[in-house]
Formats: sequence, structure tokens, C-alpha cells
Amino acid sequence: MSAAVDDTLLDDLGRLADVDADGLLPASARAGAQVRATVEAGREADIARLAGHRPRALVLLTRPGLGPVAAKVLMMLLGRACPVPVVLTDTAPPWLGPLDVLVAHTDDPGDIELAESIDRAGRYGASVVLTAPEDGPVAAAAAGQAVLITPRVPVPPGFGFPRALAAGLLACTTLELLRTDLDMVADELDREAERDHMQHETFVNPAKSLALRLAERTPLLWGLDDVATGVAMYAAQTLATHTDLVCDVAPYQQAASRTALHRAATQAAAGTDIFADPDDLDPSATSPLRAFLLAVNALPTDPVRRMAAEMLPDADLVAPGEEITADTTAVAMVLALRFELAALYLGLAAGTTGGTARYLPARPRE
Repeated sequence: MSAAVDDTLLDDLGRLADVDADGLLPASARAGAQVRATVEAGREADIARLAGHRPRALVLLTRPGLGPVAAKVLMMLLGRACPVPVVLTDTAPPWLGPLDVLVAHTDDPGDIELAESIDRAGRYGASVVLTAPEDGPVAAAAAGQAVLITPRVPVPPGFGFPRALAAGLLACTTLELLRTDLDMVADELDREAERDHMQHETFVNPAKSLALRLAERTPLLWGLDDVATGVAMYAAQTLATHTDLVCDVAPYQQAASRTALHRAATQAAAGTDIFADPDDLDPSATSPLRAFLLAVNALPTDPVRRMAAEMLPDADLVAPGEEITADTTAVAMVLALRFELAALYLGLAAGTTGGTARYLPARPRE
């Protein structure tokens, strides 16, 4: 369970602005701008050189930070019908060659292992698409041989998921492995940021409402389809960045096979009275578990979603595709942004994010 949350702060604009002294909420709201800037930077870096190339393999590097979740979501968006093998790895494999394409993201300009992987990929003749800061060993390794996409929209460390995923999507659309309209994706992210703006009260603000549902619980983030499960991994990442919540992430069918936890989630949902006053509840009788069913592609008629609805009728369904008209990629990125903003609201209300303490090492008690 998370730290105690001051839920009154969420609708007190003055206090909310004060605690968000680092401007984290506005930074998150620049997701759409990050996507547009990434597309522009990619075109200027001549990503068109990949056009007409059918790679032998698409290699997605999973460097620490946002790299693993961005790679996983991109892999899920490509889907099982992707015409080329998709390989997730933390370093460039030794079999890379001129027919392969490597995609990587980092916020760490001094990641030596990544720099070595980029250099190795270049020497082996592989095509490389990299999002990274413009200075440091990583950028130096990419100079003259990679499509290097540097950040143009300033955001704090950890807020570059839209840039990382957009770069991968741009590479895949150029390679004709995936179809999506990144301008439309950016527009949908702008609309989601507006829906979740701090000026909107909790009852009409999807991110604030989600934050309160997550508060002081152990979230079970169970995906009803592959893409939703990938986004759930990012949700767990951003919740761990801004809150002290520990999450369980799994495809629903896998979650259902873990019988004890699934049974506990079912019992927790069945014992919840939505009209009860939280202050009157006995903490010892309240389960810390709360199931969240995430959907991107899964329709109400899909077998897995029907089964989940039957087993967990009171679980929280988070399915932004039922609120907007957009393709799978846009829905996935909207879902990711909603969880990011919810994590920020929750972290600000609990005092677990914001302020200079975020950047200081832990100190032993005296």
C-alpha cells in the first residue's frame, strides 16, 4: 500500500501548483509536442534512408530507464503478424549485419555499453535509429552512421516515453512494418492532456479519478490484450517513479492462472461498498488489492474481456478507446499518458514526488 494521500490537494489549484514546483505536470502534458518534435527531428536526420528496406530483423535495445518499456510497447504494437523477427536485447547481438535495423533510446548520454553497441552495429553495417542527448559518448558513437534523434522539447529525466516510442514508431512506419498517423497520435495526446489538466476537478478529470482509485492500494494492472499489457508495464514504471506503489503486471489470462492472487482480487472487489465512507472502514478488514483491467484492442465481445468481466465485475476498467476515436497506437499512448499523469497527481498528493529530494541519495539515520 502507498503512503497516506492528501486527496483534498488535487482540487486545490493553489496548493497543487505550489507542490509541483518542478513543473512536472506541465512537462507530462507536453507528450504531444514530444511526438511532433520527434517526427520532425527524425525527418531532418534522414530517417527516409530506411524507406524500401525490409530488415532481416528489428532489434530493440532495452537500456535502463525507459528503454525496456518503450521497446515492449513497440513490440506489442507491431503485433504477432509483424513480417520480420523482433528481438529485444540489452546489447547489440554479435550476429548483426547490413540487413538488420537497431532501434535504441536513452536519457543517459554516458551509457558506455550503449555506445559500444551503437559502434558495433555501425561496424557490422546495421542501420541504427537512436534517441539520445546530443552530447556524450552515445551521441559520439552514433555520429555519421546512425539516425540520431535528439530531444527538442525539454522535459525532466523520466518523461521521455513519448519521444522514445515515437522514434520507434517512426522507424517502423518508414520500414512499412506498421501503419499509424503520428500527427493524429500527437493530437490525441494533446486532447488527453487537456482532459487531465489540473484545473479540471476530480469528478471530470480521468487522471485525477484514476489517481484516487490507485491511492493506498496495491494495484493489479492486468491487460486484456497484448498492447494493453505492454502499457501496463509502463504504468508500473511511472508509478514506481512518482509513488511508492508496488504493482502486479500481467496479461489477464496469466493473472487468472495465479489462483491465490486472482481469488484474493475477486474477494477484495466483492467486499467493496462504493457508498461506504472510507474513514469508517476497518483497515484490518479492507483488502489492499485493487484490480485494474486495461484495454486497448480488447472489445467488450472479446472472450478474454468477457471472462474478466464475469470473474471481476467490480474491477476498474481503463479503456480510453471507448472515449476517443483513434487507432491502436493513439489509444495506447493516451492510456500511457493517463497513467503518467495519475502517478504524478498521486505522488504530489502523497509527497513522494517533486522537490529537490528526488535527486538526493538516501542517507543513513543518525
